[in-house]
Amino acid sequence: MKFLTKIDLAVEAKQLPKKYAVSMKSFYETYRQALIGKGDSIENYESIFNVFLELVLRQIESPYPFEPYHRKIREPFDYYAFGLDLLRPLVIFEKSRVLGLEHVDAMQACVDREENVILFANHQTEPDPQAISLLLEKEKPLFGEEMIFVAGQRVIADPLAVPFSMGRNLLCIYSKKHMEHPIEQKHEKQLHNQRVMKQMALLLSEGGKCIYVAPSGGRDRPDSNGFLEVAPFDPQSIEMFWLMAQQSKKITHFYTLALSTYKLLPPPCSVECELGESRITTCTPIHMAFGKEIPMKTFPGSEGLDKRALRSARATYIWEQVKHDYMRLTEAP
Repeated sequence: MKFLTKIDLAVEAKQLPKKYAVSMKSFYETYRQALIGKGDSIENYESIFNVFLELVLRQIESPYPFEPYHRKIREPFDYYAFGLDLLRPLVIFEKSRVLGLEHVDAMQACVDREENVILFANHQTEPDPQAISLLLEKEKPLFGEEMIFVAGQRVIADPLAVPFSMGRNLLCIYSKKHMEHPIEQKHEKQLHNQRVMKQMALLLSEGGKCIYVAPSGGRDRPDSNGFLEVAPFDPQSIEMFWLMAQQSKKITHFYTLALSTYKLLPPPCSVECELGESRITTCTPIHMAFGKEIPMKTFPGSEGLDKRALRSARATYIWEQVKHDYMRLTEAP
């Protein structure tokens, strides 16, 4: 049975709310159009879309209980492979670029020594974890697979995102943008975040971890002129990771990562609190650039600053490094 027919039947049976049906149909239709543009056919991917629908319906019926630290699930169903398999046809690999692979070698060496790596990165699309893994799939597959992502509420609550999230290592935290929605859950969310911080401290003390975090707290979005740029980084977020690293029993190294993945699955123009956002995709090249290690104590411009100014300057310095690499990615090779 065709995917779209199954969606209609699920709506009629009240298994699938209409807002999710609309989102899934738009994703499917734009996926189909994207494949036509590259000479492929949606018929080749009907089976994986049917699996996608089955996973979404299962999530709606019985939501998966994410722990503060969620470990990727690869059996009996391989959620990691599912996420990559569904998105792989959309990536134009021959035009995609990865810069700074030598820094990945340095980071892997740190992890192998049971030291930690924290990647300060921008964030552009919901499936950025899958985009990273796809770009590293040939040369550094385990580095992408084992990465831990600091994830917001949306990707562990939206039924359309959950099947992808279940295949990743996640530290599940509530961002400041959604802390007070709804206001009656604010205290509960704060307690949850405290548990996540304790779990993160344990992971850093174990060592051998690579953690991705987007200090902007959300995805990059175009400005009023349609220009897409790296969203500013929150000094408080960066400082929290810096302090936790210093308190850890293991050495922690900090690096940058710039992502250019926006066209793969652009976010809504504004931040939405409700689940069920529109998902429109296209076939596109995607790019990323790993930067060199960040001198967290002695970065340029850190001299003679008081504590508050130092935090702000550190965040600006890291943001500018990511923005510089991002601009390199947007230039023609």
